[in-house]
Amino acid sequence: MCLRTRLKMNLHFRSALLLLALAGAASLHALDRQPTADYRARRVALADKLNGGIAVLFAAEEPLLDFMPYRQDEDFYYLTGWNEPGAALLIQAPVPADGTHPARPYREVMFLPTRNLHMELYTGKKLDAASPDAPQVAGVDEVKPMTDLALSINQLAAENRAVAYHIWSEPDTEQAKALVQWTATTLGMDSAPTFADVRTPVHQLRVTKDAGELALLHKASDASVQAQFAMMKSVHPGQKERTVAGIILEKLMENGVERPSYAPIVGSGEKSTELHYSDNSQTMQAGDVVVVDAAGEYSMYASDITRTVPVSGHFTPRQREIYDIVLGAQKAAMEGFVAGKSHINDPQHKYPDSLDTIAWNYMNAHGKDLHGEPLGKYFIHGIGHSVGINVHDPFDYSQPIPKGMVFTIEPGIYIPEEKIGVRIEDVFYADKDGKLIDLTEALPKNADAVEAAMKK
Repeated sequence: MCLRTRLKMNLHFRSALLLLALAGAASLHALDRQPTADYRARRVALADKLNGGIAVLFAAEEPLLDFMPYRQDEDFYYLTGWNEPGAALLIQAPVPADGTHPARPYREVMFLPTRNLHMELYTGKKLDAASPDAPQVAGVDEVKPMTDLALSINQLAAENRAVAYHIWSEPDTEQAKALVQWTATTLGMDSAPTFADVRTPVHQLRVTKDAGELALLHKASDASVQAQFAMMKSVHPGQKERTVAGIILEKLMENGVERPSYAPIVGSGEKSTELHYSDNSQTMQAGDVVVVDAAGEYSMYASDITRTVPVSGHFTPRQREIYDIVLGAQKAAMEGFVAGKSHINDPQHKYPDSLDTIAWNYMNAHGKDLHGEPLGKYFIHGIGHSVGINVHDPFDYSQPIPKGMVFTIEPGIYIPEEKIGVRIEDVFYADKDGKLIDLTEALPKNADAVEAAMKK
């Protein structure tokens, strides 16, 4: 839904979105940036995966100001911590001498666009290659004007023509397509070279989180926990779902996030059984439950939390029964986790040791629907996903969860016939010893504790 439509919503939501827009406008320079050495280490690690080639990555372009604040391309940010639009990054893998071709050292260059002085009246001053101390400010070895990007590739190809066939980029982007055509034209090639997809090795690197990333993920989770606490205190019969969503967004901004990780989901009654219900248009009714899936990003790093609460402040016996089964399934998955062995996002139960299978088996063993059927069939999604710069960070789910990964565990049971949907979702980290660390443990999830939190 576009910003202009959302601005017509109730006061809480309008206030929260105004804060969101202001936070986004300021975020070009307001993000918590990790030490420059952390980003350089990632670039060097990527160079080691390029098989002697070069990589070219592009920053996100400036958005239309009327619609959304700026958010940097995730891979570009992971490698640079740079949060201005229109840049490009070249990483040159080191190669040894080969015949007539001399050895080539590691090299990294950020290319910055020509400044648009008129647009800067609206967006603020930007860095360019002529700015004083540009490499130190950008945190890279070299800074050049964007006009030199194609020239730099041409110069590398002049030294060794094979370079044109060993370029890694983002082949489906307009910038990379233009670079392919320019390279082919200027080098007189019969056909355009094929660029390898640089996102594959970058995404492999993004799976394991370093200490700086963990600190940001903790901050995102802490702010999201506070927003969920505010939600618990605000839910009551007659309350609008949209108002609750607005309260959550306002609390997220108050605690330092720059944006929600995703559009908040506040689904009550029968809508609690719809996984991606996003209208948030109902008035909550006494006797129903409401599923609230909402969290925020702190300096580009996301959290992801879901809680299910009773609209009236107390679960009915049947609601509590289903709730306790979902909570038991989450605990069973947590207890069954083994780093390097356990899989997630396995709704078809291909892996007998997956956390999905553990939770599904628990549900089947501990409850039935109104027709005497086991409850496992109402668990209709994967039990988790990787979390990082994206709330669904890239990961090969055919692989088990390694040490160093951050991910969710989120079992759920959704029974439309009974108007009962329950999901409990938390963010976890598998530390260097394989121990499971709950980043969102401060938020209550025991049924009694949830009811108590709603009274405060």
